[in-house]
Amino acid sequence: MSTVIPLLALAAIITVLVVALRSIRRSGPWQPPYELINASPEEMERRAVYLRDRLSRDPFGQARATALWRKLASVGEGEGLIVEFHRDFCGQGLVRRADRVVLCDIFDGGGHSGDSIATWDNETDFVAFFAGQSDFSCSGWDEREPVFHTTDPWDRNNQRITRAAIDAWLAKGRA
Repeated sequence: MSTVIPLLALAAIITVLVVALRSIRRSGPWQPPYELINASPEEMERRAVYLRDRLSRDPFGQARATALWRKLASVGEGEGLIVEFHRDFCGQGLVRRADRVVLCDIFDGGGHSGDSIATWDNETDFVAFFAGQSDFSCSGWDEREPVFHTTDPWDRNNQRITRAAIDAWLAKGRA
């Protein structure tokens, strides 16, 4: 029995070394798991329009908007629905402030937020606004929605609030 433990430790060390050596000997430079392209501006616009046309136009609805407001009202100041957490620009988010909810650009994983795009200080106004929104209207493409609309191609549909992001955030913390 006294020789089994050292043999198992030796086997674990050898396994770790083999895995490490294989990862070092990788052939060629690292490549992402998708095809790299050198797309023209026209091709990028074609792809953006293709993605735009796939966005849902179904309204979020009153129940989802009400649940969103109530959860935002229950979190700490500076917390809220932040779609992405990473360095630099993280898209748009809904952040609770002391007396209101703020729609703003998010930077550095929520460590910094931009100027307020819109604010709500009561449930009625917030629910009335968000119940009628959709993935499409929040994406920035919908010219009829001045709160979210943008002509900047980089900003359109870039880490914006979506039904899936709302539902995922609402589900956090549920048992």
